[in-house]
This record gives sequence, structure tokens and C-alpha cells, in this order.
Amino acid sequence: MITQEVFDNQTLIESEFEDYIDQLVDVRTVEIEVDSVMDVFGELYRVWYSYQLLGTFYQNLDGKWVAQPCNTNERPRCDTPELAQLFIVAVNGLLVADAA
Repeated sequence: MITQEVFDNQTLIESEFEDYIDQLVDVRTVEIEVDSVMDVFGELYRVWYSYQLLGTFYQNLDGKWVAQPCNTNERPRCDTPELAQLFIVAVNGLLVADAA
């Protein structure tokens, strides 16, 4: 009998905790778009959040992808274009953690 009561209390506590976490998590879908334009140095990729330009990235002569987020002087070299895009999105504070 006591074991069942402890189990029920534990289940209730876990359920309340999950509800609390769900309230804290901002569950939103961030719509990021990437397009490209030709530049004098080659193809320049632009990362957009709606109509807001978040930054650009391009592949340098060494084969690295250079991320250029707006409003910062950081210019990291990445191994893949996806990492360059991820850096730009992260710098702009648009990464959303998966609640699952």
C-alpha cells in the first residue's frame, strides 16, 4: 500500500515538473531561409529570418566556409556550409532547443 502511494506521488511530481518545463520552453518554429547572389569573389550565401538579414557566408580559397553574422566582427572558418549557417543563427539568438 505504501509502495503504491509513493509511486503515485512520484508520478504526480514528474507530471507537474513536465508541465512546468513545457511552460518555460518557448516552443516556436524558426523559419530560416538561405539564398545566394553572385559576388565579384564568387557565390555569397545570405541567411534570412523573415525579412531580416542575419548574415552571410561564403567559401574561401582554402575551402573553408566563412560565416559573417550581422552586427558582429566575428568571422569563424567552418568546415561545412551548414556549420557556417548554424553559427549565424546562433549568434542571432534564434536557436530553439528541442523540448523532447
